Amino acid sequence: ARVLEIARRLSRGGALGAGHGQEEEEEEEGCRRHREPLEVFCKEDGALLCAICRESRAHRAHTVLPLPEAVRQYQEQIQARLQTLKDGRDKLLEFREAEMRRNW
Repeated sequence: ARVLEIARRLSRGGALGAGHGQEEEEEEEGCRRHREPLEVFCKEDGALLCAICRESRAHRAHTVLPLPEAVRQYQEQIQARLQTLKDGRDKLLEFREAEMRRNW
């Protein structure tokens, strides 16, 4: 959900810290534990990490991506899945229209 929110902000041209309310406070604070900026995304845990968390035992062996790259990858996945859903919707609408014509 956080990656999706970041992707939305980036697609609107906003900065990562350009949110509102509580989300903005969390992002300005960065890592809750270390108060460091969130710089990478852990693919295994689906979490944003600071440099200190990245080197911890919990994430050291995990695959991490720089935040802009993670956002780009997830945006591409979301767009591809959205296109699949749109194609399915179009097929259903065509089928419905054909059935309506057949019934008339």
